[in-house]
This record gives sequence, structure tokens and C-alpha cells, in this order.
Amino acid sequence: MSKIKIVDLHKSFGEKKVLKGVNLEIQPGETMVIIGQSGSGKSVLLKHIIGIMKPDSGKIFVDGQEITSLSSEEMMKLSRKFGMLFQGAALFDSLTVAENVAFGLRRHTNLSEEEIKEMVTASLERVGLRGVENLLPYELSGGMKKRVGLARAIAYSPEIILYDEPTTGLDPIRADAINDLILQLKKDLKVTSIVITHDMNTTYKVADRIAMLYDGRIIEVGTPEEIKNSANPVVQQFIHGRATGPIAEW
Repeated sequence: MSKIKIVDLHKSFGEKKVLKGVNLEIQPGETMVIIGQSGSGKSVLLKHIIGIMKPDSGKIFVDGQEITSLSSEEMMKLSRKFGMLFQGAALFDSLTVAENVAFGLRRHTNLSEEEIKEMVTASLERVGLRGVENLLPYELSGGMKKRVGLARAIAYSPEIILYDEPTTGLDPIRADAINDLILQLKKDLKVTSIVITHDMNTTYKVADRIAMLYDGRIIEVGTPEEIKNSANPVVQQFIHGRATGPIAEW
């Protein structure tokens, strides 16, 4: 199980400062849910953790290794630790379900095609899918696409799973099924998980701890109960979805 430490992380795009000194520690085996408004920088933070983006300043440590200064080759080796469920699942439209799930295995391992086939089948079964290997993404429902994306994320047994808005676009029943999967995968795979969301139902169900990102910084970290009882008016406005309060409407 992996530990992640983020220290004074800054990132700007032109004159727009998105991350203004993010500090956060994620303990081995825990599920950390990062909440915040749309456009607050949650996905930008996630892309820094996985190495897709480089910060303007600040550091990220994964199991004690500082990753922001790694070369592309070194980051490719480290990426073996990560599995990611992208927002919208981000499946390759021209590839079958099996080919989508096998993508990371072919990229990160030297397994034979027979071994890859076995692991694809096992990963799909772990997320509750059978007999869909030859379907194309357009033939799947939104919930099934999310499950295929999850199967791809766990196929090569990562130590860290990152979830970017895992329930966006799903009805409440399918969203709750994805929440159950997140909990089950944590139990079965003993992974460290980071979930980016503004869905409070998901947040309260899957989180060990919650961190709120606001105005480019983490303004509060706590258990679900601690966040519910927070004295911070920004946190209270967000978790209750109130239009009035310190958070600007636009």
C-alpha cells in the first residue's frame, strides 16, 4: 500500500492560478476524497499526482520518492503503480472491451497473449461484467462503460487507484453501484485510493477522509463526520449545496 505526500504545489495556466500551494498527505490503504466546485482544480491536482502534468513549484512524494522531477522514462516506470478511472471512462472507441482492458497490460507488462486474456476476463468479472469482451464502447450503457474503465484500471494490479468524477452522468442507482465497487476494490486489492468528486453521496459513502479544495488550496481535511460538523462556512455551504454563502455563485 502506497503513501502520497503533496507539498506546497503550485500550478498556473497563463495568468490564471489554479493551485496556490496545495498540501495534503494520503495514508497507505486509505480512500481520500477530494471535493470542491467545478473548475476548482481537482482534476488538475489528480493529473499532477499521476505525472501527466508538472507543477510550477512544489513536490509530490509517492512512497518517499519525489516524482515531479522524474524523467519521462522514470515516470513511465512509476506509472505501473497507478490505475486511473478517467471522467467518462475514456474508452477507446475503436477497440473492443477486451482490447480496452488489455491496453495497460500490453503497455506495462511482458505477459503472453494468453495470460493477458486471462487477466482481462478476471478484471471484468471483478467489476461484475461477463461476456462483453467483444462489444464496442458504443454498445455499452454509461454504467457499463465506467465498469470497463475500472477493469482497465485494476487489470495490472496497481497500488494506487485514482477516480476522476466516477459517478458523473450516472443515475442514482448506477452511481451507488459504482460506489459499492470502489469500496469492494479497496477491500479486495488493498489499494490506496483518491476520489475526485462533487457528489456528496459518493463522498460520504466511500471516504475514509475528505479534503476540500477551495481557491487553490486544501482548506480542511477530516473524516466524513468531522467534515459534516465543520465550522468553516465555505465547507458548510458546499456540502449542503447552498446558493448563498461565501462561495461566489459564478
